[in-house]
Amino acid sequence: MHPFPQPESAASFDPWSPVFVADPYPAYAALRATGRVHRFEPTDQWLVPHHADVSALLRDRRLGRTYLHRFTHEEFGRTPPPAAYEPFTTLNGQGLLDLEAPDHTRIRRLVSKAFTPRTVERLVPTVRRLAAELVDDFVEAGGGDLLTAVAEPLPVAVIAEMLGIPASDRAPLRPWSAAICGMFELNPSEETASAAVRASVEFSAYLRELIAERRRNPGTDLISALIAALDEGERLSEQEMVSTCVLLLNAGHEATVNTTVNGWWTLLRHPEQLAALRADHGLLPTAVEELLRYDTPLQMFERWVLDDIEIDGTVIPRGSEVALLFGSANRDPERFADPETLDLTRRENPHVSFGAGIHFCLGAPLARVELSASFGELLRRAPGMRLAAEPEWNPGYVIRGVKELRVEL
Repeated sequence: MHPFPQPESAASFDPWSPVFVADPYPAYAALRATGRVHRFEPTDQWLVPHHADVSALLRDRRLGRTYLHRFTHEEFGRTPPPAAYEPFTTLNGQGLLDLEAPDHTRIRRLVSKAFTPRTVERLVPTVRRLAAELVDDFVEAGGGDLLTAVAEPLPVAVIAEMLGIPASDRAPLRPWSAAICGMFELNPSEETASAAVRASVEFSAYLRELIAERRRNPGTDLISALIAALDEGERLSEQEMVSTCVLLLNAGHEATVNTTVNGWWTLLRHPEQLAALRADHGLLPTAVEELLRYDTPLQMFERWVLDDIEIDGTVIPRGSEVALLFGSANRDPERFADPETLDLTRRENPHVSFGAGIHFCLGAPLARVELSASFGELLRRAPGMRLAAEPEWNPGYVIRGVKELRVEL
């Protein structure tokens, strides 16, 4: 731990408090009002709350998602992860999200050959069909939990379909993903780590079998395309392929699930905006972007400081970790007019919910297709949808969402 005092302004930033998780935005406003960078001792991080700084640091090559391409743990002043975490560490460490150049450049280029705009375009009818089927069943049931009935199964099914995972094998995908993503929360417990390690072992073993099968019998799915992807004689290793598939599933649905339920919870609390959207479904494209801005599912994105940086006169030394507060950046009045107001017609909307720079979300186009499909179907088929019970928030702060969203039709 560094011997820097924690400023009083950060005292209200409490990512383990249910009250804070339910509404972190007043604390963000306090952070923005009192400085551009704040030391937060409990996680040994520097909090960055302003849009201009978050946006610039996402593109700054002096920061990285990893430091192992330049330093050992010891050189960087960090403790290596416990040996018992190895299955999770390997799985996560070989995924695009936690790599830097040159490996990130090579793998992203290869994955991009398989995950093309044409691939996403081809999926549009499938996404719309799946959304329609799920919403039909939901309407027939008279409502229920929007999370388990529509928000969750849609993106999981889409990614599984893309990867060529048979329908009969899909049940463990969401539990595996949830267990692995638990490690992205702040100061995860030993219990969380054990669950992530178990899920990493099981998910990796399943994918290795599936990859072997696709090598023998290639198909039109993304795994077959990843096996075939070549770039100047380079191809993905088996571990890189496994890590890529896990990342595509985890990142490809966690955010979409939470944007769907958080978005509907937001709309149901803003009846005038919801009425305007119900009256004009043509607002859907700007509405989706505004819901992503107003209550982003990923509240924080962490980066390592590889070379000293300075923010507003404060030198943040190499070896530190910065926490870029996406939720705060998306409500920054220096960048957004009237940022605390939900405005589904907002035209200029440079939110950072999909990141920026080399780690900009590869699946952003697919996420937009899925969100437009599910919101569109629910607007059409359930025009009178209303809240049945006040939702409770999950304890997680980094990936933030409600436990369920019970609605009536």
